[in-house]
Amino acid sequence: MTIGAFSKACRLSPKALRLYDELELLRPARVDPETGYRYYAPEQLEQARLVAWLRRLGMPLAEIREVRALGPADAAREIRAFWSRVEAETASRRDLASFLVDHLTRPLAGPCQSDSSDPSNRSDPSKETTMLELRCATLSDTGRVRPANQDTAYAGARVLAVADGFGSGGAPASGAAVEAFKFLDDEPLPAGSVLNLLEDAVQGATEAVREVAGPTDEVGTTLTAMVWTGSQLALVHIGDSRAYLLRDGGLFRITHDHTVVQSMLDEGRLTPEEATVHPQRALLLKALTGGGPASAPAAAPAPDVRLHDARAGDRYLLCSDGLSAVVSEDALRETLTTVPDPAEAVRTLVAGANASGGPDNVSCVVADVVSTTAR
Repeated sequence: MTIGAFSKACRLSPKALRLYDELELLRPARVDPETGYRYYAPEQLEQARLVAWLRRLGMPLAEIREVRALGPADAAREIRAFWSRVEAETASRRDLASFLVDHLTRPLAGPCQSDSSDPSNRSDPSKETTMLELRCATLSDTGRVRPANQDTAYAGARVLAVADGFGSGGAPASGAAVEAFKFLDDEPLPAGSVLNLLEDAVQGATEAVREVAGPTDEVGTTLTAMVWTGSQLALVHIGDSRAYLLRDGGLFRITHDHTVVQSMLDEGRLTPEEATVHPQRALLLKALTGGGPASAPAAAPAPDVRLHDARAGDRYLLCSDGLSAVVSEDALRETLTTVPDPAEAVRTLVAGANASGGPDNVSCVVADVVSTTAR
């Protein structure tokens, strides 16, 4: 079949077929040595249709390559796991609608608490009310190789944050970024305004980092922070520190790395195995950096912002890449599942990173969403 006929039959454009050929995802059965024209065999249609369906799901090309190499049962499991991640990552739109409705129609609860009882109980003080609280622990360690710790980790009444500084002033940069969020611990969060407050905090963090970094853009920090509203956690993310959610036994990464290697993974230019040894795996596409005098206007980089509905039993992990780069997600899940105390969990996670060589500073925050009752 010519590439044109094959394109119509499988509903993949000739441009897509040429790209998939270059990526060795779907090679033609024959290529004319003189004209370079591609020809496909009819038995390749099923493979091409699978690729088309997976692309419609939004699966990255690197993952499609892996799924195509599996048998039907294993492929089905991978697709199911991928879709679970998609649902977790794209829940922000549902969360945003729920947040706006909820917080525009009633005042927020106090710090680290949320009234999730039946509305009919709220006017009766004799009835028990179910509340949600955060129970958190944090730990930061220099690791086995680096001479100093440039990470900053923080867990307060409302704010959870991990920042990973880089450059000669990395430690002051990460500290300044986290410090810019701490005001959210002390001030009431007015109904419906948490997103605006997050934007203000990001702007403040950008200005603070530029002030400590000075004119060089070789000093900066990543920042992954979550703010507890009493019923939800609002996420701000810039760089390659990470946030994970453990829910119903499954571990979901809820941040997307802003790195060159991650962009190549998304485009199918690298496999996950190649990414782990790529020489530019730590090269950031987005971070809070210097780059101008402190007196110059600081344009905040566009962060990823999401809202996550909290459920009793949820466990959140925020960490620098000193943990995620050397400890597998399976090992993270094992620790988060089997170590119930947040303080013990962060100690176990840091010890695991150091046992794997501790090549970088390692910092993490573990936060549990727990239910309590009050009258």
